Amino acid sequence: MKEILIATKNSGKVKDFEQLFSPYGYQVKSLYDFPDIPDVEETGTTFRENAQLKAETISKALNQIVIADDSGLEVDALDERPGVFSARYAGVEKNDKANLEKVLEELKEIPLDKRTARFRCALALVIPNEKTILVEGMCEGKIIDRPIGENGFGYDPIFYLERLGKTMAQLTKEEKNKISHRANALNNLGEELKKLDLSLGGKI
Repeated sequence: MKEILIATKNSGKVKDFEQLFSPYGYQVKSLYDFPDIPDVEETGTTFRENAQLKAETISKALNQIVIADDSGLEVDALDERPGVFSARYAGVEKNDKANLEKVLEELKEIPLDKRTARFRCALALVIPNEKTILVEGMCEGKIIDRPIGENGFGYDPIFYLERLGKTMAQLTKEEKNKISHRANALNNLGEELKKLDLSLGGKI
């Protein structure tokens, strides 16, 4: 079976990609399957740059098809911060509570109608000896003044979806997978894969 590597150690992300690529006969692997690969330093200034950097670096090292993503929260009133620093906004890598609290503190004087924000996800697909494919997906919302909801992770408890009347953390996994930034990015990637005509058995 053909393989495609998803440059992540997030099992939830891997399952999303498995759904996308299984119709094409691909077995999805993650970085857990390649423990010797060193972490790629994310030095880009945008989500697209970081996704492309990770995917191209790992693809070159292994000479195989790789997909990488980079995603995070952009708050308009904070000049689109935390942005690429979303996972370490409070200074400590992946401290969700500290990151969330820092955003709330910075927005405490900002009224709700000025707290527009979005989750953004960039995906980079690298096929050896071919041009890198880059797509994005977004999910628009607002930042409320306190966490609500027990599901999800990161900034989900303060990200309010007006059209649903819920925060991202109040959604079921199934509901989130229909409207999230990653779901939208995956849909866009799916459209790009159709253009490649995978049934030809060519590059991918």
